[in-house]
Amino acid sequence: MSSKMPHIRLDDSIGTKLAILPGDPGRVERIAGHFTDITDYGMAREYRSIAGNYKGTRILAISTGMGGPSAAIAVEELKKIGVEWMIRIGSSGSLKEDVHVGDLVLVTGAIRDDGTSRGYIEPEFPAIADYTLLSLLKEKAEKAGISHYLGICRSHDTMYSDRNPELYRKWSKTPALASDMETATVLTVAMLRGVHAASVLNTVSGFQSDVPTSVGKYADEEKLSMMGEENEIIIALEALKGVGNGR
Repeated sequence: MSSKMPHIRLDDSIGTKLAILPGDPGRVERIAGHFTDITDYGMAREYRSIAGNYKGTRILAISTGMGGPSAAIAVEELKKIGVEWMIRIGSSGSLKEDVHVGDLVLVTGAIRDDGTSRGYIEPEFPAIADYTLLSLLKEKAEKAGISHYLGICRSHDTMYSDRNPELYRKWSKTPALASDMETATVLTVAMLRGVHAASVLNTVSGFQSDVPTSVGKYADEEKLSMMGEENEIIIALEALKGVGNGR
């Protein structure tokens, strides 16, 4: 058994190579509703961790908090205790009129407009989702009849910047579908460390809407947002189960 990691406070006794990574610690509690035989590892900083069986496959659920730095630490320390497959499930703002609240974006790649991923490697290096995980996520979403899009997102570091309206307008004119704060970091660090990673984003803020207000509605369990969250949990768990079963 390895020693516990300094931030996530887990070691290789978790007994799995599969992890689902929500940002919000509260989302871990909702993931737990899909598990049996749960081991509760408690809370360390922003990292809320449980492991359990999902249809016979053991999976770790661990929150990463908000932003790239804490997400990068999670990826790094999970890798060190043997986790090889990770799916981020997060929330996002829409950059397109036809991507509505509750729709999922299965991220093919991320625009690295964040600071953390650039701290690792030059911005020319791409942040791309693992093909196997992305294919499984698409398959599971289609099978369940879940509304989803396949495309790129823009990851950034600022929720309340005065420049946000200008930046949203700029990026909405590109093929980018959604905006979040962690995907670019998760995909970049995972690629550099030899980890398979993907990201599913639940749209909680509609096109040209006020993001903080929309996130507030999400926190109050606004119906479409919560439906999207449940859908992203389901397809992420199903995809990880597919990896665990070799398919």
